[in-house]
Amino acid sequence: MLTRLRLRNFKSWADTGDIRLRPITVFFGANSSGKTGLLQALLLMKQTSESSDRRLVFHFGDGKTPVDLGDFQSVVHGRNTDEEITVSLDWKADQPFHVLDTESGSNVISDRNLGFSIEAGQRSNGRTSLPFVRKMSHGVGRTRFGMQWRKTAPKRKTGYDLFAEGTDFRFVRITRGRGWPLPPPVKGYGFPDQARVYYRNAGFLADLQLAFEERLRHVYYLGPLRAYPERRYTWANVQPTDMGRAGASAVDAILASREREEKISRGRGYPRFTIEEYVAHWLKELGLIHAFRIESIAEGSQVFRVLVQKTQASSEVLITDVGFGVSQILPVLVLCLYVPEGSTVILEQPEIHLHPAIQSGLADILIDAHKRRNIQILVESHSEHLLRRLQRRIAEEEVQADDVGILFCEAQSEASSIKELEIDLFGVIKNWPDDFFGDEFGEIAATAMAAQKRRRANQ
Repeated sequence: MLTRLRLRNFKSWADTGDIRLRPITVFFGANSSGKTGLLQALLLMKQTSESSDRRLVFHFGDGKTPVDLGDFQSVVHGRNTDEEITVSLDWKADQPFHVLDTESGSNVISDRNLGFSIEAGQRSNGRTSLPFVRKMSHGVGRTRFGMQWRKTAPKRKTGYDLFAEGTDFRFVRITRGRGWPLPPPVKGYGFPDQARVYYRNAGFLADLQLAFEERLRHVYYLGPLRAYPERRYTWANVQPTDMGRAGASAVDAILASREREEKISRGRGYPRFTIEEYVAHWLKELGLIHAFRIESIAEGSQVFRVLVQKTQASSEVLITDVGFGVSQILPVLVLCLYVPEGSTVILEQPEIHLHPAIQSGLADILIDAHKRRNIQILVESHSEHLLRRLQRRIAEEEVQADDVGILFCEAQSEASSIKELEIDLFGVIKNWPDDFFGDEFGEIAATAMAAQKRRRANQ
């Protein structure tokens, strides 16, 4: 699970400070308050790790990636290319990571708390300006192992040096004498092959890099604008890794799970559900429809249709012939049920096009995904109804207050700011920001005054 995020000079953020990420973390705030940028930083690191270009520092994106951020100048705070972007991320692994000192044959460090940090600027190579890594490091507990840019000095080649901080461990060169510097980090976070060639005890660095890539591989994203439902779906036995940015692969995922005969535990005393059955259960629980199923249009056909029944007494119709809400909540449901247990799911405004009652029910879906499948969920939202249901479920002890993080982002004159709201055991927010969801009491007072003024005018 991701546990901490910190950004410096990233979009509207001069410095976020340490942001604690919980099993369910919801970012609120007005438009352009910086909340989207927090999630984009995570997606930037994910798509960089998935890029095939080893020379990249950041893969800022294109039409096929989760986010397209342009270039360094578009991302750095204030468009000041003299500044450096810093992204720091911590997470808790399922198993401890061991650092073995091959010189002594003993474990130097063993810890489940891992992390990564990168400081990257931009410099000119004479023809163009490109991002470069000033410093990057991987953390194991309180110890950091990384690479740092070697400053130019007389008669010394420029490049990178390995370092270890917070430990007595020291990298041992294979040959004595003045050491050759290392080439740049691979994709901004990876150790080049030369690190393991030049040093006798640097073999574990490749495992640190793999641990970071594995954590990012289990980050999934669903955007705010989701695909329209279709009258027919063609499935060619594909096994999608996620739902896609717009949720277009939701039906493919259900069919793939059906083919693998997968079932999800609902707890002791409850029958295990397929994803299709779980989706039908939640759609009924939310009051959207009575029944849901996917069928082939003919025996042996790879063309399918999604059928829903609005009420128990009504006939089955295609998903395209019912309200838009079903198709909008469907990718959210499937994503939470389909991704591997322990994954991190990023949802951007999942409440769009949903009735307020369904927005409230969305909170129950998130809680269920956390409790049943250990899914961590990071949400950007404007929904008061989602927040109110989370508060209620904390008071009802359906979810622990420590498992829910509510963060309020605000645009200041020069940079965004963030504040974590304090929620007690009864679901009460102790430090409610001014105008969190607008000036509700001000609107009521203004309406009453306008009504009174009109009554006087009509007397």
